[in-house]
Amino acid sequence: MRILVTGGCGFIGSALVLHLVHDLGHEVATLDALTYAANPVSLSSLEGDPRHRLVQADICDAPAVHALFADFQPQAVMHLAAESHVDRSITDPGAFVRTNVIGTQVMLDGARTHYEGLGSADKAAFRFLHVSTDEVYGSLPPEAFFTEASRYDPRSPYSA
Repeated sequence: MRILVTGGCGFIGSALVLHLVHDLGHEVATLDALTYAANPVSLSSLEGDPRHRLVQADICDAPAVHALFADFQPQAVMHLAAESHVDRSITDPGAFVRTNVIGTQVMLDGARTHYEGLGSADKAAFRFLHVSTDEVYGSLPPEAFFTEASRYDPRSPYSA
């Protein structure tokens, strides 16, 4: 399977990419801007592996995103790229809106364009998974759990 992973040089993203390639044998294109939260060394075990390619680009760069979709032809997208850290969202909320909202819109638009060019069987199998933070649900009381029925209750620009 060909999977496009955004934010794949981050803490969670790199673990996901390594699992997809090493453990499951999938072909993965990692799209990452390589900013403060990225650590490309986390993927060093994939260097030279033909099942993996690292593409340094911003998810807000529509031409780069569309070119990657056209070139890689993913069967699925796992979108993890995002600005993080609540304190940073308070001091620079514009960066969070740009990456987390506009960047996600660019990814969705790239996926839609790609999807429209697929045959019916490939359309039926195509998936776009957006991974977010549990902070969209607000504060969790001790000994409690969020569920699929939990209401959104963001408390900062990051979680919003």
